Amino acid sequence: MAEAERQPPPESSEETPPATQNFIIPKKEIHTVPDMGKWKRSQAYADYIGFILTLNEGVKGKKLSLEYTVSEAIEKLVVLLNTLDRWIDETPPVDQPSRFGNKAFRTWYAKLHEEAENLVATVVPTHLAAAVPEVAVYLKESVGNSTRIDYGTGHEAAFAAFLCCLCKIGVLQVDDQIAIVFKVFNRYLEVMRKLQKTYRMEPAGSQGVWGLDDFQFLPFIWGSSQLIDHPFLEPRHFVDEKAVNENHKDYMFLECILFITEMKTGPFAEHSNQLWNISAVPSWSKVNQGLIRMYKAECLEKFPVIQHFKFGSLLPIHPVTSS
Repeated sequence: MAEAERQPPPESSEETPPATQNFIIPKKEIHTVPDMGKWKRSQAYADYIGFILTLNEGVKGKKLSLEYTVSEAIEKLVVLLNTLDRWIDETPPVDQPSRFGNKAFRTWYAKLHEEAENLVATVVPTHLAAAVPEVAVYLKESVGNSTRIDYGTGHEAAFAAFLCCLCKIGVLQVDDQIAIVFKVFNRYLEVMRKLQKTYRMEPAGSQGVWGLDDFQFLPFIWGSSQLIDHPFLEPRHFVDEKAVNENHKDYMFLECILFITEMKTGPFAEHSNQLWNISAVPSWSKVNQGLIRMYKAECLEKFPVIQHFKFGSLLPIHPVTSS
């Protein structure tokens, strides 16, 4: 679509990629377990984990209700996510014998697949139109799998990659860090929870009670960073219903706990054993460091998750180059 517009960006915009940037449609590169070494040495891995950790630092000790800068690009991303939300309302679940994996999700997903480039084009300025097809792939990958009607941490990673790409082309800036997590990622979570509930999506590659959560991981990382040095909330409080009810609007971590308790029945220690164990950790900074280690081990270093990750010019498979 953007061949005709593939021209160098104007001189004035220093955050935009160099004029020589050739955008490409991202594709899978990790086909076998031995390929995982390529991933861990790649520029994509370094940039992705760097992005996650930068945002982790950016939200440290901050409430969701904090006053922060909201740029035009952030506003446009929220509008994009609001559109996805509206499409759920317009695509009610269908009657079917199976309780899980409602087939109406495929109708909703087909609409996103068709409209993704147009949606991304509303966020990306025209001088960067050539980047749209590459960036849009990550948006399409971020909402679940339409064949299996499931959703997991690999899809969540695709959304983080989508935001990372928008930073790399200069659409999002350093000043947007807090809003990326609190406004955009938080809105994405709301839409994903609505998808999971409406279409009864299956967890992708869930470890059941032994996993951290059936669907998400990043809000636990960033959410625990928010709580570092909190004057009274300690990790032991997140299994206390009263503490969660009173503080969930300010803290992503507690919002995740609330969603789990809404979706699952029975004792917390049984349905969410990993989280129950984490509640015994003495400080939020220890929880945060432990979750980052766990994210690397359980998500980023697991072939079943990373085999679906796609690589292009913005998140390339080639080994890290020293800048």
